[in-house]
Amino acid sequence: MNLSKILAIGIFVSGVIILGIGLFQIWDIKKQEQVSLAAAKELVQENTPMANKKEFKPVTGEASGLLLIPKIDAELAIVEGTDPDDLEKGVGHYKGSFYPEENGQIVLSGHRDTVFRKAGELVLGDLLTMKMPYGDYTYVITRTKIVSADDTSIINLQNSEEELLLTTCYPFSYIGDAPERYIIYAKRILDKN
Repeated sequence: MNLSKILAIGIFVSGVIILGIGLFQIWDIKKQEQVSLAAAKELVQENTPMANKKEFKPVTGEASGLLLIPKIDAELAIVEGTDPDDLEKGVGHYKGSFYPEENGQIVLSGHRDTVFRKAGELVLGDLLTMKMPYGDYTYVITRTKIVSADDTSIINLQNSEEELLLTTCYPFSYIGDAPERYIIYAKRILDKN
């Protein structure tokens, strides 16, 4: 066998291995999302409004609720934490940010190529619902913003008016580490009871 055939075979085998690794990673992420979604659904099935609010203590890496986005037909697990392992399971809840009824900024992050793949289709007025073990909370999108990837000024962890922020990498079609973040701001719609 000559050198060019050996090189061609080596390149082909390398390509097959890289493709196999990529496909396995996609399968693994989908599997983790499914497990987290099942856990989140079970968690919110026990929904007894306000009875569990004081007992609600999310554990890092575990499902804490559901995020429903009707416009894009999305039902996503909310997982406590935003480390890479957490974001492979669903939408990450930024540690230190708030949850519904805690009068502060709720920050949820997700990958643009998995859970927030269709986030660019959302527009002002679209609804987002957080289903928690202690109740359901609906928010309406009020504005969007694009910021630099290292801009942390959008996160305000002081108690203030309740606001939901969804964050993901931007541009949506960018390959690699995206240079910007796409931010969706939403205000809670209060029950009229």
